[in-house]
Amino acid sequence: MVLRTVAVALCFMLIAAPAARAQETRKPPYWASIASGEAMMRTGPGKEYPATWQYRRADLPVRVLEIYKSWRKIRDPDGTTGWMLVSLLSSTRTALVLGTQQHPLYEKPDTASKTRYFVRPGVVGRLSKCANNWCQLDVKGKRGYISTSAIWGLDPGESF
Repeated sequence: MVLRTVAVALCFMLIAAPAARAQETRKPPYWASIASGEAMMRTGPGKEYPATWQYRRADLPVRVLEIYKSWRKIRDPDGTTGWMLVSLLSSTRTALVLGTQQHPLYEKPDTASKTRYFVRPGVVGRLSKCANNWCQLDVKGKRGYISTSAIWGLDPGESF
C-alpha cells in the first residue's frame, strides 16, 4: 500500500512539475487558470495573510499580475485581485463566456459556417487555435469556434 501511494504521489509530481515550472518562468502579465476545484485567494503572498475568496471552479481563467516567490497576484473575471499559490494555478488556457445571452460555437471560424452548439454566459471552456479574432473553445468535449469578443481569457489580437 505504501509503495502504491508513493508511486501515485511520484506520478502526480512528475505531471505537475512541468506546469509549475512553466508558471515560475513566465513574466507577468500572463494568463493562467485555476488548477483544482478549490483554491484560496489571500490578501498577501503568504498563508499568514487572510483568505478573501475560495474558488470552487477548476479551469476558471485568471490574469497573473505579479510574482513573489511561490505566490502569484491574480485578477479574476470579476476584477477581484489577490494572491494565490502557484501550485493552485495551471498554464492551461481557458476562457469564460461573457454577455447576457447565448453565443454560438461554429464549426469553422466564420459566422457563415454551421452552428454546432450554443454556450451560455458564465460557461468556462479550454482554448486552442486562437487567431484572427476567433478561438476554438472546448466545453467538456463539445468544440467549436467562438468570437474572441464573446470571451474573457486572452489579450486583444492574441493568437496561438
